[in-house]
Amino acid sequence: QVQLVESGGGSVQPGGSLRLSCAPSLSMSRFYLTGWYRQSPGKERELIASTADGTAAWYDAGVKGRFTLSRDNTNLYLQMNNLKPEGTAVYSCYVAFDGEPYWGQGTQVTVSY
Repeated sequence: QVQLVESGGGSVQPGGSLRLSCAPSLSMSRFYLTGWYRQSPGKERELIASTADGTAAWYDAGVKGRFTLSRDNTNLYLQMNNLKPEGTAVYSCYVAFDGEPYWGQGTQVTVSY
C-alpha cells in the first residue's frame, strides 16, 4: 500500500503559477513510473504528465511548454506556469508500485479572475 498526499493547490488568476507537491509514504526511489492527472468538472480524469525513472517526461499537448514535472528523493512536483481557466481541476499525483496504480486524494486548482 502506498499513500500519496498532494499540496500546493489554490486559486490563481489566468497567467499565474502554482507548484504542486506530492509526498508518498515510501521513498520516491521505489517508484519507476510517476505522474500527474487532473479531473475537470464534468470530465473524466486525464493524464497530463508522466515520467519513467531516468527518462524525459511526457506531457499532454494542452500543458506542454507550461507545466514541468520533477521529482527528488522525497517528493513529486508539478510546476504550472501560465495557467488557463480550463486548468481548473482537481490535480492528483500517481505512482505505480508492485504493478499496481495509486492516486492521491488530489488538490483543487481554480483559475479565474
